[in-house]
Amino acid sequence: MAEKRRSGGTAVLPEVKPTQSESDRLLLSQLGVGELLRGAILKMVEARSDDPIGFLADHFCNLASVSESAGTPGVSDGDQVNGVPSACAQEQQHLNRALWHLRLAHHSQRSAFSNNLLLAYDLLSHPTSGCPGAGGGVRGGLYTQTLQCLCSEGGVPASTSAPLLRRLHCQAHEAVPYDLFRQGVLTCAVFSDYIRQAQRLYAQVGCPAEGPASRALCLAVLGTLQEALETSQGPGANRYLEASAKISSHKVAQVMARGGRAPGPGGNMDAKEFENAAAELFIARVRVVS
Repeated sequence: MAEKRRSGGTAVLPEVKPTQSESDRLLLSQLGVGELLRGAILKMVEARSDDPIGFLADHFCNLASVSESAGTPGVSDGDQVNGVPSACAQEQQHLNRALWHLRLAHHSQRSAFSNNLLLAYDLLSHPTSGCPGAGGGVRGGLYTQTLQCLCSEGGVPASTSAPLLRRLHCQAHEAVPYDLFRQGVLTCAVFSDYIRQAQRLYAQVGCPAEGPASRALCLAVLGTLQEALETSQGPGANRYLEASAKISSHKVAQVMARGGRAPGPGGNMDAKEFENAAAELFIARVRVVS
């Protein structure tokens, strides 16, 4: 010790190693896991999902699909050029991601739905080259494809949605502005809800186990639905949902009671015919895109 003091030497402290928990926290911080989880939870809260596990699984699958490197799931070798996804494959990826955003929040959640609409529009406006009609904003062909997917995912048969899509259709080469994109997406979202409500109305009118419902009763319910559509004052496309919501079980019972007493056309009306008739009431009030 005396020798150390004379030489001015200092004692060497033993190296302090980080604990396992500190090492784990450092690793999570370096990987950005905290931000990923925070972003996922905020999205789940915004969407008000009643299936948190399924929502988070879809969320992280969507994040994984963002990568456009070689071997991206869903992109075959034929869709790649020199190991990079082709322009059309990239466009399909953008469409899938845009649809995912549009599914996150119901259109009744106006703020969240509007935010997701902007995200979807930006994704579909991403310029690509080498794919017909790509670049320079959302092209009409991609816009129409988006609306078709929304109706299909909303449970609307293609034959039912076709007349609506013809009214909303844009030429493949046209550039679709945001306001038109928003209106088209919102119309299809509301239409999907409306058709599901029409299907429930038919189930109230008849009994599937007993075959098609009475035509007279169906026409009476459709007449009441038309009256509700004509008198509803809801904002924009939402008036269709307001109108169909007016047709409560009690209202249907009243209509059925009147229909059973009043003379009317004989025969039956199946579910598809009723659905198409209800769809016509909606579609007749949608402005044709010119």
